[in-house]
Amino acid sequence: MTAGRLLPVFPLGTVLVPGLVLPLHIFEPRYRRLVADLEALPEDDREFVVVAIREGREVGADGARALFDIGTVTTVREIEPLEDGRFDIVTVGARRVRLGDLDTSLPYLRADVVDVPEEAGGETEPLASAVAQRFIEYRSMFTDDDGSGLPDDARVLSYLVAAAIVIDLPGRQGLLESPTDVERLEAELAFLRRENALISALPSLPAVDLLRDEGSPN
Repeated sequence: MTAGRLLPVFPLGTVLVPGLVLPLHIFEPRYRRLVADLEALPEDDREFVVVAIREGREVGADGARALFDIGTVTTVREIEPLEDGRFDIVTVGARRVRLGDLDTSLPYLRADVVDVPEEAGGETEPLASAVAQRFIEYRSMFTDDDGSGLPDDARVLSYLVAAAIVIDLPGRQGLLESPTDVERLEAELAFLRRENALISALPSLPAVDLLRDEGSPN
C-alpha cells in the first residue's frame, strides 16, 4: 500500500487484528454508500480501515479524537446485496495502519493512512511455544478444543491469541499496537499466566464463549 493512501474508515466498538475474518451487516445509509462505492472498484482494491472507537458509540465528522490511532485494513471478500438495500459482507483483516488526517467530504469518514511495520523484535520461537501452551490451557477451561489447529507462525499466533482471549477493548488495542511480535507475545504470556492461575483458583466461574462475535454499531 502506498504511504498516505486515502481509505474509507469504519469505526467499530471492537478491535480487528490482521488475519481475522469479520462479517458485517451493513444497514446505515452512509455505510451502504461505502459498500456501493467499494462494489464499483476492482476486487483487489476493495479495502477499508476498521478502527476501534476510543470512547462513546459513534463518531461524527469531528470525532477524530474518539478513534484510536491504529486500525486494521480489511479486504472485502464477499458482498451480498439484500432486497431492501442493506448488505451482508465478509472481510478479512490484512495489515495495520496508522490514521492521519480525516476527510469528511463523503457521508462516511476517510483517512490518510500509512502502514505500521511488522517487526519480529528478537527470537520469537521460544515465546510462541510458551504462549501456545498457555493458550491451550486457557482454552481447555472453557471448551474441548485441544489446540491442535494453532498456527506455527509466531506472528499469526500472536494475532490469533490477541483476538481470542477475553480482554477489554484497551487491552486488545494494546496488543494490536505492539511494536514487535516479541512484545505482543510477552504481553500475552503474562496475561495467560495470570488468567490461568486465577481461573484455576476459581473453578466455579461460569463458562465464557471466547470466540463470541461483537455486534457492529454501523
